[in-house]
Amino acid sequence: MSQLIPPRKSATGALALETYGLTKRFGSFTAMDQVSLRIAPGTVHALLGENGAGKSTLVKCIAGFQQAEEGSIMIDGHEQDIANPVVARALGIGMVYQHFTLAPGMTVAENLLLAADRVPKLIDWKKKRAELESFLATTPFSLNLDACPEELAAGEKQKLELLKQLFLKPRLLILDEPTSVLTPQEADEVLGHVREFARSGQCTVIIITHKFREVMAYADAVTVLRRGKAVHHCMVNATTPIMLAQAMMGEASAVMAATGHAADSSSSTATEGPLKSMHSDSKEGAKNSPTVLQIKGLTALGDRGMLAVRGVDFFVQSGEILGIAGVSGNGQRELMEALVGQRARLSGQVNVMGEPYSATREENHRLKVRSLPEEPLRNACVSDLSVAENMALRDFDQAPLQQGGVLRFPLWRSRARQWIAEYGIKTQGERAPIRSLSGGNVQRSVLARELAGDINVLIAANPVFGLDFAAVREIHARLREVRARGAGVLLISEDLDELLELADRIIVMSEGRMVFEVSAAQADRHVLGAHMGGGNH
Repeated sequence: MSQLIPPRKSATGALALETYGLTKRFGSFTAMDQVSLRIAPGTVHALLGENGAGKSTLVKCIAGFQQAEEGSIMIDGHEQDIANPVVARALGIGMVYQHFTLAPGMTVAENLLLAADRVPKLIDWKKKRAELESFLATTPFSLNLDACPEELAAGEKQKLELLKQLFLKPRLLILDEPTSVLTPQEADEVLGHVREFARSGQCTVIIITHKFREVMAYADAVTVLRRGKAVHHCMVNATTPIMLAQAMMGEASAVMAATGHAADSSSSTATEGPLKSMHSDSKEGAKNSPTVLQIKGLTALGDRGMLAVRGVDFFVQSGEILGIAGVSGNGQRELMEALVGQRARLSGQVNVMGEPYSATREENHRLKVRSLPEEPLRNACVSDLSVAENMALRDFDQAPLQQGGVLRFPLWRSRARQWIAEYGIKTQGERAPIRSLSGGNVQRSVLARELAGDINVLIAANPVFGLDFAAVREIHARLREVRARGAGVLLISEDLDELLELADRIIVMSEGRMVFEVSAAQADRHVLGAHMGGGNH
C-alpha cells in the first residue's frame, strides 16, 4: 500500500480520482462492495443505479462523510485518507446535495461566503461584493446578491447551491441529482456549464442521476452500480440507454426498455426538438370519449393564506392520461390536495361523471374515484397500522370485509397476502407495520388498494418520486393499465420525462394557473420548459 501523504492545498485544476476495492458496511449490511473505478481529470463521470445500489455511499466516502472499512482512494496517483469533510475540502472536493442546504434568512452573498471553510470575523463587504460580482460574471447564472433564498424559485436555489461550490474552485465537484427541481432549460444550462467547467480543465465532475438523457448528453463516462457493486464501466459514446438499463436491472429489463416500457422517456438519446410520447397504447379516440373529471374555476389558498390555485379549468376524458407539468412550488401540491379533500376549495366546481364531487368517502365509492398522493406513507397510510389494515382502509366497512357489523380480519389478511404476491411487495408479512416498508413497497401497497376494482378517475401526484428504476417501471405500467381499462388519469408530475412518456395531453401549471396545453405527441421539451419557467405568459 502506498504511503499516505497530506492534502496539498496548493494543487489546482481538475484532479484524477481512483478508488480500489472500497467496501462500506452498516452492521451486517454491505452497502458498498469492493467498488473500483477510475475517473480521468477534466471529465464528467455519471453514476447510475437503483436506490440502494451504493451511489450515495460511494460519494460520501469520497467526500469524507463516511469511512470505508476496506479499500483506498487515490487522488492524482497518491493514496489519501479522507477522514472527514474538512480533509476533503482541503483536497478540493466539493459536493452539491439533492436537498437544499441554504441559510434561508441570509442573502445570496452571505450564503456564498458561508460556503468557505473559514469566514472572517469582520468582512470588508465592498471588497467581497466586488469579488462576488466578478465571480458571477464568469458564470451563466444571474442571481441577485441581496436576495434571500426564501425569495428564490426552486431552480434559483439549485443554482445557488452550485455557485457555492464553484466559488470555492473545487478540483472535484460531486452533484447529487442536480436537476430534480429545474426546468429543461435550467437543467441544460446547469449541466452545460458544469460540462464546460470540466472540459476547461478546472474541475472533474461526478454526477449522480437517474435520467439516461442527462448521461448521454453531458457525461463522458459512466459507472453503473447494482447491489453495492460496480458492475459496468464505459465511455458514453460507446453505450446506449438500453445497455445501461441492462447493466442496472438485468437482461429482462433491457428487453422491456427496448420494447418501449423503459422507466422514463429520458432513455431517448434525443436531447432537443419534439419528443413524442413513448407509449404505443395511447388511445387516439380519447378526444371523443366522455369527460370523467371536469374542473371549472377552482381556487385554493396555500399554507400562508395566499392564492396557490388560481381559477383553474381543465377536464380529463375516459381512457386518457392528462399530465400536469410544472416546477415545484407552482400550485401542484395545493391542486392535488384540493381535489382529494385534503385542502379546502375557496371557489370553483369539480364534477366527476357529471356529478358534483367534494371528495367525501361516499362519493369516492359511488363515483369510483381513486388517488395516489405524493409521499404515500404520510398522505395515504396510517404508519403504525399493519400492511393488511392499510390495504383495507378503503373498504373495511363493506362486504365481504365486514358482515353484520363485524369486521372480518382473516379476510383482510388473506386479501393482503394475495396483493403482496401480485404486486411483489417486499415485507415481513401482512401483519408488519407499513412504516417498516421501503418507499417503493409502501407505494406498491397503496397501488394495490387504490387500483382494485372498477375505476372512473385516478388522481396521481408524483407517483414515482424517489423510487428506483424497477419501481418506476412497474408503477408506470400500472398507470397504463388503468388508462387501458377506460379510466381517466390525472397525472401531476414535476418530472417532464415522465409526462412525455405517459401522458396523452400535457398542461403546464405556473404560478397557480394553467398556462399552456399541448398533445403529448406534439410536445416540445423546450417549449414546455419555457412555459414552466414563466417565460411565455
